[in-house]
Amino acid sequence: MSLVLVPLAQGTEELEAVTIIDLLRRADIEVITAGLEAGPVTASRDTVLIPDTTLDQVLDQDFDMIVLPGGLPGATNLQQDSRVLKLVKNMAARGKYIAAICAAPKVLSTAGLLQGKRATCFPGSLNQQEATGIEFRDEAVIVDGAIITSRGPGTAMDFSLQLIQLLQGEETRNKVEQSLQRPKGHTTKPIKASA
Repeated sequence: MSLVLVPLAQGTEELEAVTIIDLLRRADIEVITAGLEAGPVTASRDTVLIPDTTLDQVLDQDFDMIVLPGGLPGATNLQQDSRVLKLVKNMAARGKYIAAICAAPKVLSTAGLLQGKRATCFPGSLNQQEATGIEFRDEAVIVDGAIITSRGPGTAMDFSLQLIQLLQGEETRNKVEQSLQRPKGHTTKPIKASA
């Protein structure tokens, strides 16, 4: 079974966080949510989320993927946490999947993981210096090797389905998507990962 870490920072975007957690768990992927510190996380719209554990307690686990929800100031809190930066760099060095949505790609930029990559993010969430060397696209979800990025709350479902496809295959992705009863025409075609 695949093991995925979703760090939850104060001010995270709850729609993204909950969509990611829910859809991956529907695909029988083990998801561990970890707060940057102990206790509840108050999300960007004042929804209170209760993480499974703290980041310190899972730093030594071997995850198949880390997924960073966006939102402000959540993405900034992730970006300023040295443990998160070290974790994504270590996972990249081991060829593990690293995913970020909305403003969270700025964490990957700070860690130096988006240089020479195709990526997307919430418009304006990266400043000029952070965006140097990144090929930005307006697509809902971009897969460039083991780096997956997405635009924002409205793309959270497509993003999560793509993560399922990468970890569990297209058949599982399709099964989860079908059970969601998405209207015809809103179903996105699976993205083939680029090298």
